[in-house]
Amino acid sequence: MHDTVLIILACAAVTYLTRIGGHLVLSRFGEIHYRAKAALASVPTAVLTALVAPYVFTNGSPEALAILVAGLVALRASLMMSVAAGMLVLVALRALLI
Repeated sequence: MHDTVLIILACAAVTYLTRIGGHLVLSRFGEIHYRAKAALASVPTAVLTALVAPYVFTNGSPEALAILVAGLVALRASLMMSVAAGMLVLVALRALLI
């Protein structure tokens, strides 16, 4: 039990230091370059792609179709609508195919 608490506290500390470190580094510079802003804005998309892409190729058709639908909905609607559409398609396809 004691080790678990220490691990949780260590993870919390590392997470906090990572987050505050980014703010401290960026605060030292006045205005960051527009290309740096664009690169930082694209990080969430890149991380999401890195997490989702292997799942598409290693799992069945329902998952791949649900991710495709969610991506297409994301082009026109909000993130919540995209997630909801993907989940609905996944649930429907799993119910039909299993």
